[in-house]
Amino acid sequence: MTDTTIRRYTSERETEDQQAEEEAAVVCPECGGSLVSDSERGETVCEDCGLVVEEDEIDPGPEWRAFDSTEKDKKSRVGAPTTNMMHDKGLSTNIGWQDKDAYGNSLSSRQREKMQRLRTWNERFRTRDSKERNLKQALGEIDRMASALGLPENVRETASVIYRRALDENLLPGRSIEGVATSSLYAAARQAGTPRSLDEITSVSRVEKDEIARTYRYVVRELSLEIQPADPESYVPRFASDLDLSEEVERRARQLLQNAKEQGVHSGKSPVGLAAAAVYAASLLTNEKVTQSEVSEVANISEVTIRNRYHELLEAEDSVHP
Repeated sequence: MTDTTIRRYTSERETEDQQAEEEAAVVCPECGGSLVSDSERGETVCEDCGLVVEEDEIDPGPEWRAFDSTEKDKKSRVGAPTTNMMHDKGLSTNIGWQDKDAYGNSLSSRQREKMQRLRTWNERFRTRDSKERNLKQALGEIDRMASALGLPENVRETASVIYRRALDENLLPGRSIEGVATSSLYAAARQAGTPRSLDEITSVSRVEKDEIARTYRYVVRELSLEIQPADPESYVPRFASDLDLSEEVERRARQLLQNAKEQGVHSGKSPVGLAAAAVYAASLLTNEKVTQSEVSEVANISEVTIRNRYHELLEAEDSVHP
């Protein structure tokens, strides 16, 4: 028997022994029942017979305690989680712009020059090719527009994933980076149930409304995104909040929209216009009057649209509740 064969045989035996030990560790040696860990007492106990198999276990958790998320973040000594909102998923190193050391003392001129060279090379390594530069620019645009529109972090994350998919499937040739980034954010907001109107999206974007609409349809079709039509009720809380109206107005507006759906009035109509008209009508019905111009300014639609939808909503209300 050669040395190679002996070594192979020995390693196989060690592997088998290790597997046998692992299998024995998960069952009770007395009754064969399953084992559970009691972290409070530091013991491993059999569920069936109560035998304490192991005690004085080492606690791998942190030595500190936290009673809320803010305190936990302050005491935690690990880095931030990975995120799709950064082109390198947050795994690279950031060199601060302050020319100070860990104690807050200013660096010498020689050290400042050195740090500036390190920043330059760090930036070059983070975006080594055109695809990464493209991604960095687009994700920066998504973050800027989402902040301006007050969209939550989950919408930004979804928009970043949609843009990455569009980039991977080569959908960008012939289209601007800003156009695809804006379309991704518009689609993500609708998917998350916090939609923004096309006019609102256009107001913070660097591209025209027609290009956004055209690119949005193309991205949704090519990526087979499942996006339901926007529900007018999802706009009501934001409009009511911006107009400083009560919860009663919001509830009444929802009721008007539900009656309109029963009568089929909402079909083919702009959900933003319906929501704005419902808020206006509900404010009048609850004696919290606001003007059409105020609602128009908040919803970013014309007063004519509000008047037309307002009459349709009241007619639907009369049909349901004569």
